[in-house]
Amino acid sequence: MRRDRSVIVLATLIAVVVVVPFAAAAWEPAKPIELVVPAGTGGGADQMARLVSGLAEKHKLSPRPLLVVNKSGGAGAEGFLYVKGKKGDAYTLVITLSNLFTTPLHTGIPFSWKDLTPVARLALDQFILWVNAETPYKTAKEYLAAVKERSTGDNRMKMGGTGSAQEDQIITIQLEQALGVKFTYVPFKGGGEVCVNLVGKHVDSTVNNPIECVSHWKAGRVRPLAVFDTARIPEPEWKEIPTVKEALGVDLSYLMLRGIFGAPDMPKEAVEWYTGFFKKLYDTPDFKKYLSEGALKPAFATGAEYVKWVEDAEKLHRDLMVRGGLLKK
Repeated sequence: MRRDRSVIVLATLIAVVVVVPFAAAAWEPAKPIELVVPAGTGGGADQMARLVSGLAEKHKLSPRPLLVVNKSGGAGAEGFLYVKGKKGDAYTLVITLSNLFTTPLHTGIPFSWKDLTPVARLALDQFILWVNAETPYKTAKEYLAAVKERSTGDNRMKMGGTGSAQEDQIITIQLEQALGVKFTYVPFKGGGEVCVNLVGKHVDSTVNNPIECVSHWKAGRVRPLAVFDTARIPEPEWKEIPTVKEALGVDLSYLMLRGIFGAPDMPKEAVEWYTGFFKKLYDTPDFKKYLSEGALKPAFATGAEYVKWVEDAEKLHRDLMVRGGLLKK
């Protein structure tokens, strides 16, 4: 009888020893992670995604690589619907920008940000009014005066942007309404392509993010005229650029999301791992340098804070699109 009891006790101890380590082990990726970019190559979202992938490897932040995949069709609809279809998947992320709101509002595609799993907000991006450096316009006031002169004819100034009803066109319409001017809006597939077309003089101006035009600016190909924010960009390299209010006397500001969402119903333990992963990545000197050089506003947030910001941002975009005639009430 005692021997039987000893056997039972020993078996129980073995079971505890075997089970507890497995139960205590935290989730981590066991295969490559897909990081979807709902925009073209070369733009701000694409650049950030590829930086995230590179820093994850450099700093050994993930046991498996992050693979960047561009799905830009339908102003990002292709990418969002792809991620939406990965319900319950722990290995699919999407880097988001304002088309998270503008594309479903404008096109009516069966998608909402609420279909996805919020992970982290990494930054807020700004917009700058740019012209080709070979043009005579040294200030936003000079350029908008020329725009006004050509507003009534067929030879309007061309404003390049990333797609119909996207943030670039929203800002363009705000300029038109505030100053009584008219542009011909020309959509492209991504911010990188937009700036290339400005350099090539296929458009007269753009409202790109700083990071999408910074290399061309440093090479002397484009000229920044004004920033769409309530204050100047504080970074030394950018601080001489006036705000739109300073340059034109109209109070226009706009900030764009640079955030991460996961597939619908992503497992809780995976969300927790990704939240920790992005906080570690955000805190690296390399990422801090990237934020500074690209004039992005540091704005890390997760959980309820992130969700509340996204809810408010969606309402703001709906209102801006209604006022701009891009969406019916």
